[in-house]
Amino acid sequence: MLIKKIQVADEERVLLYRQRQLQQVLQPGSYRFYDLRNELTSEVLNINNIEIKHDNLDVLLTKPTFRDLVDVHQLAADEAGLLWLDNQPHLLLEPLRRLVTWKSTPHLRVEIFPLQQLLPLSNNLLSALMRRNLLRANGHTGVFQLTVAEQSVALLYENGTLLQTLQPGRYGYWAFNRELSAQVYDLKWQALDVSGQEILTKDRVSLRVNLTAAYRITDPVLLAEQVKTPADHLYRRLQLALRETVGTRTLDALLADKDAITKAVDKAVRGYAESLGLQLEQVGIKDIILPGEMKEILNQVVQAEKAAEANLIKRREETAATRSLHNTAKMLENNPVLLRLKELEALERVAERINHLNVYGGLDQVMNGLVTLGPSPVTPARPNKS
Repeated sequence: MLIKKIQVADEERVLLYRQRQLQQVLQPGSYRFYDLRNELTSEVLNINNIEIKHDNLDVLLTKPTFRDLVDVHQLAADEAGLLWLDNQPHLLLEPLRRLVTWKSTPHLRVEIFPLQQLLPLSNNLLSALMRRNLLRANGHTGVFQLTVAEQSVALLYENGTLLQTLQPGRYGYWAFNRELSAQVYDLKWQALDVSGQEILTKDRVSLRVNLTAAYRITDPVLLAEQVKTPADHLYRRLQLALRETVGTRTLDALLADKDAITKAVDKAVRGYAESLGLQLEQVGIKDIILPGEMKEILNQVVQAEKAAEANLIKRREETAATRSLHNTAKMLENNPVLLRLKELEALERVAERINHLNVYGGLDQVMNGLVTLGPSPVTPARPNKS
């Protein structure tokens, strides 16, 4: 073949080789080359691909014919980059990354970010990266982002060292060359229940006690320095304080004053909670559950106590009634008119129960002989005529 024809489209660039040596880069157009010995070869590159990738890219960059058509963006070890295309983030570049692009690509730029200091990303940049899903670069986490909710704080760590406390908001940091982590703490009041605790009292009665408490975090930094799971530590301390308090009291003392248990547990745990950066409130006993046999015995005791109280009240009322009757009798003894009135009242009650009454001897006989409250007259003894 004497003449070789090459057509280059608008979106193409053609690398022309002679004996495998780069001769030139062909722009869009139509070309004719004499190739008497069939030494010419060509390779097509599509400029729609923003990044130029080639197996022999290092060699090509040494050729002025190729180097003059491209831009080389080389990042240092302490730099990150972001490729912008049409004012939109297009590609995230990790440290030491080399990016080769065509100079003819319009509206393309690379922004460099130094990594020496940990500085937060702007909200606009973070939103753009999240929107384009550009938080990773070549399989590595490029951006560490965190959202802290209301009534919460977060502790930010770099390589295991505490850096700062983050207030509610959204944050983003470059994660290249460092390991970032955060611990979020909820500052709202939280409930903690210590349930189903089988405890022996001082008089060796087995009880099941349920306790509740409320706590909140007041010093997240102090808390993070001492414990990893504050709820678990506070639970165990409440549990131990409850067992110690119940174990030193008898059953009667516990049932008589549950508030004493609450106060003792609160006093035993409050100082410990404050030393962890916690505030403890609303410690209280929810339930004291007795075993079946003990519950039956206590029911019998309560029934006996109530029966004794009822008998005492009954005896007290009987004594009062007897005392009243005695006082009434003394008044009747010294007042004949009052005695007569009581006789008439008695006669009236008797008459209410009688349907038919025969009177012999006149009304006086009825009044005087039927009802008599006073002492019976003594009949004198008859003399013995013998």
